[in-house]
Amino acid sequence: MAALRKLSNNLVGHLLQPNCRNSTFLSSSWPSPSPALFISRRGIASKLFIGGLSYYTTEKGLSEAFSQYGQVVGAKIPMDKVSGRSKGFGFITYASEDEAENAIKELNGKALNGRVIFVAYAKPRTGFGGGTPIARGPPEPATGQ
Repeated sequence: MAALRKLSNNLVGHLLQPNCRNSTFLSSSWPSPSPALFISRRGIASKLFIGGLSYYTTEKGLSEAFSQYGQVVGAKIPMDKVSGRSKGFGFITYASEDEAENAIKELNGKALNGRVIFVAYAKPRTGFGGGTPIARGPPEPATGQ
């Protein structure tokens, strides 16, 4: 997200310069976004949450299992920082909502790598942070006795 903000700020700043109002700027120096970024920003893609994954399921294996039901744009399995293994859930992004709906219908409650998986639409993340507050320096000295 920060890279996208930086890119848009650079584009706006560059277009405001009087000598850069032609189309050669846009075609030559603006990097082309990945298809996954383009699809997800336009709201066309459908992201699914997959719960109950085996610790042995890989992103490649998850993508292959779900690609039977449509074009998989991306697969992600979050890893635990301490143990280095899967957290037991993952995400699949499909190119269209119809493909995602078909995958939910076909794979929800089925076995994958020896575990029964739960498949549903992913909910957007809401509260970032929310944990322990960040320390801002030493405590204020007590006044008055």
